[in-house]
Amino acid sequence: MSTETMEHKAPGKGLRIAKGIGAGALALCLAGSLGLNVYQAQAQQKYAADMGAFITEQKDRWAKEAEQENAYQEDGYKVAGEYEIRSTTHISDAYKNGDDSQLSAEDKKTLEMAEAVLDEVVKDGMSNYEKELAVYRWMVANIGGRGSDGVIMRPGSNSSPFTPHDVLVSKNAVCVGYATTFRLFMNMLGMECHIVHNDYHSWDLVEVEKGQWYHVDVYSDAHGAEFANFNMTDEICRLGHNWDGSALPVADSVSHTPAVKNSVEVDGLLSIPGQFKKAMEERTAAAYYRFKTPLTEEEQNAAEFLAGVLSTAIDAMEDVYFQAVWYPGEDEAQILGLLVEYRDEEDEPESGFDADSPEGKAIIQAIAKAFDLDPALLGDAGDEPVEDEPVEDVIWNGTGSGSVVVE
Repeated sequence: MSTETMEHKAPGKGLRIAKGIGAGALALCLAGSLGLNVYQAQAQQKYAADMGAFITEQKDRWAKEAEQENAYQEDGYKVAGEYEIRSTTHISDAYKNGDDSQLSAEDKKTLEMAEAVLDEVVKDGMSNYEKELAVYRWMVANIGGRGSDGVIMRPGSNSSPFTPHDVLVSKNAVCVGYATTFRLFMNMLGMECHIVHNDYHSWDLVEVEKGQWYHVDVYSDAHGAEFANFNMTDEICRLGHNWDGSALPVADSVSHTPAVKNSVEVDGLLSIPGQFKKAMEERTAAAYYRFKTPLTEEEQNAAEFLAGVLSTAIDAMEDVYFQAVWYPGEDEAQILGLLVEYRDEEDEPESGFDADSPEGKAIIQAIAKAFDLDPALLGDAGDEPVEDEPVEDVIWNGTGSGSVVVE
């Protein structure tokens, strides 16, 4: 803050008084001069008072802004006014200390489930980045979008799991559930991790190496293109997220971004289509291309044209979604990222029940009859007719109470 000083110059007093002026006239002149000085003093006092009030008001405003910046709330904050971010530090500390005696029964179960995941995916000798990546891949594959059909909620879960316990039990989650579960894993592995949020969404900010922070939005990637929201810098994250970062660490390192870790060097733009098509045939979700020499502005325009034509070509494919993004690389290099979200039958979760079994056909026929539909529309090819009998007789011979409990 700079303070501007205003200089006020009093009117000049070099008045010439003509000779011969009387004492009375001189007295009147002096009285008038004194009155003028009193007026000036009052004006200056008012100016000083007004300026003081303005400065006090500004200081109060700045203090309130500073207080707001320092009042960023993580644990205890409710995203969408409903899903509370709850601390799990006691659970991660119990894991690191090897002592769960102070945990509740539910927290012990949470620790047990989380420890089983880490035992499965984390191997000796892994770097922090490799551990983080292993946890991220497990969560994308097993929680929510790809990990569960989510049609019937099993006992022990609720419709909107937002705590690590409910997430690991149900294999479903809202964004807060993804964020708090990922944070728990990172803390168990010895990495600092914050939950970033706005009024309607939350994700993570993890310190992979000392002073190197990255945004990770597992929720979005579990329901979209893998790696699209993994280890983002602030710059990349702000393309699709907004938050108050005044009380959070800056994420400006690119060392552990997918674009830098997985980029392939290419001679020029014309070598990209063939390589990208091969990557798609292998169902690669994200392909990154760096150039041997920095692109000129004209070449960058050509690269964006290439991405547009690729988008048109991919639009002809069913259930495939495409986007292209420029990523910052090391030494101010730019990396072209081509991201694909595959949405086809291979991604549909299996129900764990044989639709072609007699029980499956009986269910389909019962629903078709109730809704006056052709059974073929519901998946029954009709090659093995099943007698029209109550579905419950097929499943448990009529001894049940009319409801099915999924164990």
